[in-house]
Amino acid sequence: MQLGAFSISLTVKDLAASKTFYENLGFETSGKVEDNWLIMKNDHIIIGLFHGMFDKNMLTFNPGWDQDANTLGDFEDIRDLQKKLLAEGLKLLTQAEEGSGPASIILEDPDGNPILMDQHV
Repeated sequence: MQLGAFSISLTVKDLAASKTFYENLGFETSGKVEDNWLIMKNDHIIIGLFHGMFDKNMLTFNPGWDQDANTLGDFEDIRDLQKKLLAEGLKLLTQAEEGSGPASIILEDPDGNPILMDQHV
């Protein structure tokens, strides 16, 4: 199963304070503060900072992207991943609609940790 780029999405109380903290650890910033999110990158390590968007921290996979957010020429579409996960008997909290292009699904691991699979291409 090809899950694409990996990051952790953190829910933060103060976006500016979190931005400064991770910049002090050597992360570079991209994103939109005005939209209440930032992507922080240090080499191939990616952390998403989100204010008011999620209830919990979550693992995030981006099918169709490499760690630099470049579109992969060949990747497993989110809908194909969804079919495989459902065939394995996994419960999805949200499902992607049929079609093509951007879509996402959310599931939880056995400990209740949310996993977002978010395809942007």
